[in-house]
Amino acid sequence: MKLDDALKATYPITIIPAQEGGYVAVFPDLPGLLTQAETLEELMVMAEDAKRGWMEVVSAQGQDIPAPGSGGDVDTYSGKFNLRVPKTLHRDLARRAEREGVSLNQWAVTLLAEGNRAG
Repeated sequence: MKLDDALKATYPITIIPAQEGGYVAVFPDLPGLLTQAETLEELMVMAEDAKRGWMEVVSAQGQDIPAPGSGGDVDTYSGKFNLRVPKTLHRDLARRAEREGVSLNQWAVTLLAEGNRAG
């Protein structure tokens, strides 16, 4: 996302009471960005300032700014993970994939995506 668009967008913010007093603000979509203040009013001002500064630095480095709701960490996922299933489920999935004319991997991705949308 380009800087101008990111600055206009609304990003989720998580506010956490600090153990030592005050509050911490974290932007889940903007990796490593957090700020701390004594009051909520002060925190909101500081959070907006920190967000702008973070975005300006990332943009100046030629990097894309994550979109709101992206989680900000999609680059940390490879798209691969191992999943152990019972042999009978493996057999049933493999047979169904064959009937559908797709690979077992593609069939599993389809089922996971459908289940994820339903949730």
